[in-house]
Amino acid sequence: MIYLNDDIVNFDWESALPLLSDQRREQCLKFKHEQGRKTCAAAYLLLCEGLRQEYGMTEKPVFEYGEHGKPSIVGHPEICFNMSHCKEAAICVLSDKPVGVDIESIRQYNESLARYTMNDEEMALIEKAERREVEFIRLWTLKEAVLKRSGEGIRNDMKHVLDGLKDAKTVINEKKLYIYSVVS
Repeated sequence: MIYLNDDIVNFDWESALPLLSDQRREQCLKFKHEQGRKTCAAAYLLLCEGLRQEYGMTEKPVFEYGEHGKPSIVGHPEICFNMSHCKEAAICVLSDKPVGVDIESIRQYNESLARYTMNDEEMALIEKAERREVEFIRLWTLKEAVLKRSGEGIRNDMKHVLDGLKDAKTVINEKKLYIYSVVS
């Protein structure tokens, strides 16, 4: 299940504070700007909503982290989830199997970053796209979602992350300027 909040402008950071676990509050407060704090809190609250709806859980989840930083819920290894946030939105995905999600703002295309992270086929897709920045972000979110599903996180060789990818969903919201991908 996908839980999305793309109304971050109206997200009330102050009201969210008491709803966060101590661990998540501390993590949110590490963000220098309020925007980062809002999206960090919003992603956590989406997880809480999903846990209530899908599992009937009402306690504030506390995380433990894998070798590369992938979170899991203490005491609930059977619940698979992943969260992401960008300036415009926060997202959380829950599943009964490993899942990854990434959401990114649509922003100016950076050809040197694309050449560093994309293989020849992906570069060809970007170069023939009507909007290169959208195609780059679409591919980037897929790559990051794959790596978050596996728990690896970003790595130096990003060029072949999508090899063999089967189950993925991408949503492009050009009106609200974000793209997200979910990989299960």
